Amino acid sequence: MNPNLLYYLFYYNRLRIEKALKATVGGIGMELLIIGLLVVGVLFLFFIFWFFSAWNRLVGLEENAIQAWSNIDVLLRQRYDMLPNLENIVSRYATHEKELFMEFAKARQMAAGALQNKDVKGVGAAESMMAGMMPKINAVAEAYPELKADSSFLNIQNELVSIENQVADRREMYNSAATNFNKAIQMIPTTFVASIKGCQRRDLFEVQGIAREAPTLFA
Repeated sequence: MNPNLLYYLFYYNRLRIEKALKATVGGIGMELLIIGLLVVGVLFLFFIFWFFSAWNRLVGLEENAIQAWSNIDVLLRQRYDMLPNLENIVSRYATHEKELFMEFAKARQMAAGALQNKDVKGVGAAESMMAGMMPKINAVAEAYPELKADSSFLNIQNELVSIENQVADRREMYNSAATNFNKAIQMIPTTFVASIKGCQRRDLFEVQGIAREAPTLFA
């Protein structure tokens, strides 16, 4: 057989084999690329789903805390509006207790200002101050039998006791909602979503000097 013909056939077969190999390798590479893109796409969709789920969960927890505080806000404003009437009634009988009235007015103004600014910690501090003054008001009432018998004084006393009971219950609900929110924004990986959303830790409503078991304000 002609050597040139053999060389030509060998060369031609080699080209065919190389072409087939390239096609095979190229096909496998294309399949791997497609699979890779599909995996990346699925992971991206999963991330988007998780991100918005975490975002919506934080929104829900935050709204729960805001609503719980709003419930307290309504009661506290109602009570602060009643306190000047309490001062006026007590001052008619206890004319020598000017210093006590000044301290009481200062605490009330402090509480009202903190409430206006939505300063939960400030409201708690002011409420603690007023809670410490209630025994003094109680002592004044004990010293003036006419004051204890005043119908206006008794009505305010009963209303304040009722409001304090409601505030105590709602304080527990708010602190629970705020705690759940505070935990959520610190947990990984939700904390990254909270950072993007700009979530900030919510203060708990803590009041010193108020016994949950004995909410009565006056004897």
